Amino acid sequence: EPDLEFEGLLKRQHTRVKYFQGSLMNAMDLERAKVHEADACLVLANKYCPDPDAEDAANIMRVISIKNYSDDIRVIIQLMQYHNKAYLLNIPSWDWKQGDDVICLAELKLGFIAQSCLAPGFSTMMANLFAMRSFKTSPDMAAWQNDYLQGTGCEMYTETLSPTFTGMTFSQASELCFVKLKLLLLAIEVKPEDGGDPKISINPRRSKLPTNTVGFFIAQSAEEVKRAWFYCKACHEDVKDENLIKKCKCKHLMTFRKGVRAIQLVGKTMANKTGATPATPFSAALSKPLLNIKNSVMAKEENGSKPVMNGRPTNKPADQQKNGKMEVGIADDQAKDFDFAKTEMKYDSTGMFHWTPARSIEDCILDRNQAAMTVLNGHVVVCLFADPDSPLIGLRNLVMPLRASNFHYHELKHVVIVGAVDYLRREWKTLQNLPKISVLNGSPLSRADLRAVNVNLCDMCVILSAKVPSNDDPTLADKEAILASLNIKAMTFGDIITNIESMGDSKDALNNMGDTTVKRPGPIYGTNVPMITELVNDSNVQFLDQDDDDDPDTELYLTQPFACGTAFAVSVLDSLMSTTYFNQNALTLIRSLITGGATPELEIILAEGAGLRGGYSTPDTLSHRDRCRVGQISLSDGPLATFGEGRKYQDLFVASLRNYGMLCIGLYRLRDAALTTVDATSKRYVITNPPFDFGLLPTDQVYVLLPFERKQSRFSFSETEV
Repeated sequence: EPDLEFEGLLKRQHTRVKYFQGSLMNAMDLERAKVHEADACLVLANKYCPDPDAEDAANIMRVISIKNYSDDIRVIIQLMQYHNKAYLLNIPSWDWKQGDDVICLAELKLGFIAQSCLAPGFSTMMANLFAMRSFKTSPDMAAWQNDYLQGTGCEMYTETLSPTFTGMTFSQASELCFVKLKLLLLAIEVKPEDGGDPKISINPRRSKLPTNTVGFFIAQSAEEVKRAWFYCKACHEDVKDENLIKKCKCKHLMTFRKGVRAIQLVGKTMANKTGATPATPFSAALSKPLLNIKNSVMAKEENGSKPVMNGRPTNKPADQQKNGKMEVGIADDQAKDFDFAKTEMKYDSTGMFHWTPARSIEDCILDRNQAAMTVLNGHVVVCLFADPDSPLIGLRNLVMPLRASNFHYHELKHVVIVGAVDYLRREWKTLQNLPKISVLNGSPLSRADLRAVNVNLCDMCVILSAKVPSNDDPTLADKEAILASLNIKAMTFGDIITNIESMGDSKDALNNMGDTTVKRPGPIYGTNVPMITELVNDSNVQFLDQDDDDDPDTELYLTQPFACGTAFAVSVLDSLMSTTYFNQNALTLIRSLITGGATPELEIILAEGAGLRGGYSTPDTLSHRDRCRVGQISLSDGPLATFGEGRKYQDLFVASLRNYGMLCIGLYRLRDAALTTVDATSKRYVITNPPFDFGLLPTDQVYVLLPFERKQSRFSFSETEV
């Protein structure tokens, strides 16, 4: 029976929503709901279930029943656990080409949080992009809320680029779109010459755009994106107002459009029932969205060419030999790419992630004293609440994006997990091949444990819970996460020496701490520790910030912790279901951005259950490193500092793209604009794709999509300033 709230919704939307009671396992009920005539079938998971694996198994059975009844219906399913994705591939009529898709909550939730470790607030920006909402600003609101709300109105769209763009590089096309059409072009679809499945290439370099290229845009409406389809150099070059860029009478363009639309119509009849909308041309004809991810952020031209070397002297073959055998995974390319004498850089068999031979969890466990003596700085602290028998949350999905091969080995942030070792032993087989992981067997609520792992010097503190919420009171589901968050905020940190406790010989301990002068000084107050807390229940967000005036009934996306990127709830992934229905490629793009480049090949390997496999480094697998990644750059110093002095966002956008190949996608701004220096109580909020004439401040930080650099980067991207 629907509860009162749901009944109210049904009454308000009674002309558009029909509610049936029944079972998807029953063919009579499927007949009643006319499933065979439906455009798509969306299967939602119960995110608050006590046993996620049982919930996934039940939903996969429902998909089998639906496909058995009508094998050509498009199904989009939510799954709780990543490892259950493999079972869907066993259903004979499950077909990516048909538009079938799976939204794995654990994979995406932890992927969003992982990207926030690299660029704080990024999870909020991405969640708002697929939320499908319009914004209304108001003079009664604070200035920061209006800036934030304007960004929440942005969505992701696909549109075919007009012939004017043919032959341009991606950078030129993106600059033209931003400056002239006021659109943000993020990625393009690349069709391989061998006629294989198209793939999505995010901020690619060097490649020229072929005709009929499909572009992925961030914009406020589908109407705006049409400008990319209508733009004609001959007719519109002198047009100053982007709203006047409408369909023109050019003979050349008319022929081109007729041709493209004809292809689209043919594609639509072939693909049949893929749920394409006018705002997503070509999306009906696109095939195998998951295969689109394969090598997703590399253009064809880059794949063919051998990676450029740094010209550093290579290791002699003799140096690489141990016991008369060649060392697996070390290639000349890597030796040149890296100037640390004895660092062994290895990747998994797909070349998408850093890999290390399996280690036992015992080798990675630290006690409190060992942790305090380890030089931990610029790392990621994961506070994990779990009972020994809690359902697995799939920590691999959190760590893998932080181990993507488009980072140099020394740029990888050390991950320190604070939690119960009994639980982590069960997770370990999925983590054992990922480098730079340590485990502290302790409690995330213990201040001594938090001090031992230098929580004040971390780049991000992630608070997660694997515990099953009790059915008695759902509001108590987040009690541990909230207590841990408030506990860290209440801590104070003095001189680093005072953090070394009960070590016997403090002189040795100090030597082990390394040279403290080269380290970034940590915050003195816990309120300034960068943090992201995962919540089960949206309404609990009101307890995270004591200084906000959020009403308990405020929607999650309007609350201060969410706008600042310090809270994330799995409920925001629900709207991804409708985004995927309307634009199948949006999910592919989001997935490749969030997972750090997981490919279908990798998914098949992981589905085997034996974990990541190491691989030989060949020019082909090494070329997979050449893909962009998410980063955050400060305007307070460095090459972009001049833009912080009151320049406009468009100036920054154009200069970053031309000089460094970086695509700016948003700002992370201090909430209190009166602060000219980064001060103790500074909170930042996310501005997605600001307007072109938006004024910049020296304290702003910029979200960018960074191209891979074989040499050490000229920016210090590995650390984001607090």
